[in-house]
Amino acid sequence: MNQKRTIRVIIYTLIIFFTGIPIFASSYNVKTYGAAGNGKIVDSPAINKAIDAAAEAGGGTVYFPAGTYLCFSIRLKSHVGLYLDHGAVIVAANPTDHEGEYDPAEPNQWNMYQDHGHSHWQNSLIWGEGLEDISIAGPGKIYGKGLQRWDTEKTGEGNKAIALKNCRNVTISDITMQTCGHFCILPTGVDNFIIDNLRIDTNRDAINIDCCKNVSISNCVINTPNDDAIVLKSSYALGYPRITENVMITNCLVSGYDENTMLDGTFKKTQKQAPDGGGVTGRIKLGTESNGGFKNITITNCTFDHCRGLALETVDGGILEDITISNITMHDITNVPIFLRLGRRMRAPEGMAIGKMRRIIISNLIVNNANPEYGSLIVGIPDLFIEDVKLRNILILVKGCAPKEYMDIEVPELEEDYPDPRFFGKIPAYGFFIRHVNGIEFNNVEVRFMEEDFRPAFVLDDVQNAHFNNVKTQNSQDYPTFLLKNVKDFKTSQCNSVPDVNFESVEKKNF
Repeated sequence: MNQKRTIRVIIYTLIIFFTGIPIFASSYNVKTYGAAGNGKIVDSPAINKAIDAAAEAGGGTVYFPAGTYLCFSIRLKSHVGLYLDHGAVIVAANPTDHEGEYDPAEPNQWNMYQDHGHSHWQNSLIWGEGLEDISIAGPGKIYGKGLQRWDTEKTGEGNKAIALKNCRNVTISDITMQTCGHFCILPTGVDNFIIDNLRIDTNRDAINIDCCKNVSISNCVINTPNDDAIVLKSSYALGYPRITENVMITNCLVSGYDENTMLDGTFKKTQKQAPDGGGVTGRIKLGTESNGGFKNITITNCTFDHCRGLALETVDGGILEDITISNITMHDITNVPIFLRLGRRMRAPEGMAIGKMRRIIISNLIVNNANPEYGSLIVGIPDLFIEDVKLRNILILVKGCAPKEYMDIEVPELEEDYPDPRFFGKIPAYGFFIRHVNGIEFNNVEVRFMEEDFRPAFVLDDVQNAHFNNVKTQNSQDYPTFLLKNVKDFKTSQCNSVPDVNFESVEKKNF
């Protein structure tokens, strides 16, 4: 048997090498099970038959040759992979236009702690629960044409392209995803998860990693003008707080071009940016759902273009710690380049403690053409500080042109609010506004404006152990580099616009 198996593998390999056609030893062609692939007949019943046959045989690959497969819910099974060949497109059907419906959203008694979309998985185009060893691979496309972009409780409707719950050993690679509703990919409680080489251009969130462990996201190009591109979350959707940990995001591009203009190659930017920083989104974010917290996260070699900046948020009781972010470029940033927020929204069961944010390193970052309304925000809450933040080798170019009146703005605390930087309003610093922080270091950091700006580069309020080394700034006329309020243990060395200082305690000082 082993010899026969070896011969078959050699034959399959030769066929692939000479023809380029993928042949699988355990392949289940969906057309064999009745799929038409003509974009008119609903093919999900035939596809589910193929998946069932593969699962009953112990596993295999369900193969989609070129064609358009109109579908409602596709139900994954353990040890089964979907392979979409060149020219194969799975299209989400609209129940108002075609006979059929998506699987109903399953009950979830914990849905008051996160939105409806995060609380349900089965009302999706492709879904699986409690599975192992599954994959979805390309180079075909998933087009979520008939999916709703908002939370939906209406029976028969779907609002996610791929949703997975309590699965392990999962791979999604090489596919293209377009206009996929509320979420392109929503895994909750999924461990050992690889996402690689995806092209996504969608109308809401692209990838939401929720309560997952051991995750790699790499080589993805993602355009999400109306919501976030890559988001790590740790909601209460499983009925208990589960940390999202051991995650690597690398070699990815996130953007907020007009919808579908990344895929068609026109890269349009006609969507208007709201005056308060709303509108165009994109970005990489940790939070907002943060009951379980985040630990051991690496983000490296990523590009942000025409979108919001980096956001790290924990506001629902979880810790956020041991985060390294490096080799990042940002261009045309629509609100704050860097947003670190520890809050007490506490969208969680009663009695959960407020979270912590600590041990964060951000290095080798370039920001060009950032929104002039904002500076970067690093903000905790009174009596609960963000701790141990290090920023190194950073260059930020802000559009500038804020008037001197901005310098007197009082930034609200918003301890219990949704953690969005635009809700803080205009910021009195063009570089960084830092409040309720214990332990922050800036090394080899430069902040400049492109048009004259009458704000200080740095505003520190209720901060301890702040050290600035080799920091370069621009200043308008006699306006200060630093504005300090209630600051303890403040040091500067080799900063171009100010002398070396070592203040043990400062109630208020500009210099």
